[in-house]
Amino acid sequence: MTVHLQGSLFDQTDQPRLGPLDGIRRTELDGGAWIDVLPGWLSGADALFAHLVADVPWRAERRTMYDQVVDVPRLLAFYGAGHPLPHTVLTEAREALTAHYAGELGEPFTTAGLCYYRDGRDSVAWHGDRIGRGAREDTMVAILSLGTPRDLLLRPLHGGGGTVRRPLGHGDLIVMGGSCQRTWEHCVPKSARVSGGRVSVQFRPHGVR
Repeated sequence: MTVHLQGSLFDQTDQPRLGPLDGIRRTELDGGAWIDVLPGWLSGADALFAHLVADVPWRAERRTMYDQVVDVPRLLAFYGAGHPLPHTVLTEAREALTAHYAGELGEPFTTAGLCYYRDGRDSVAWHGDRIGRGAREDTMVAILSLGTPRDLLLRPLHGGGGTVRRPLGHGDLIVMGGSCQRTWEHCVPKSARVSGGRVSVQFRPHGVR
């Protein structure tokens, strides 16, 4: 299942601005999971991307995989509850998402994790955000995408089924909700066709990683 999201190709606005959330569209997945997608939620995405790349204190990490310590193929940053975010429009985005999903989520989005995919060689492997409450409770993870479009893939954790593909970039928003973190997994694969960078901003409730 593939839907190509087209953000603005002429996004020359220097001041990043959010649009309304009433145009968001939901896709129901199996097992009580769903995704909401809104292309081009943020205008001025190129300006925000440049700001984040230059000003966020990105860190490289190393992790143990298959008895080896390897570089994590992306740069990371994390802003916990109460920590100022690196741009006011991200604070506005978190507040807007909290208000929009108040009836379903029942709690605010409190943290922001950032990933910087420097080019097509950077990626994130199949996973679910199941550290903490996401392993046992329905929750939401909202991702704002900036920079060069990259594919986000989702697949059922058990029982087979088709892969859902959403190319994200240019200020696009995707929200994974319901049981999505428990019953599905997602990834951003490497791509030889991509040369530019992408930043994803992941908003989560307290206790979900």
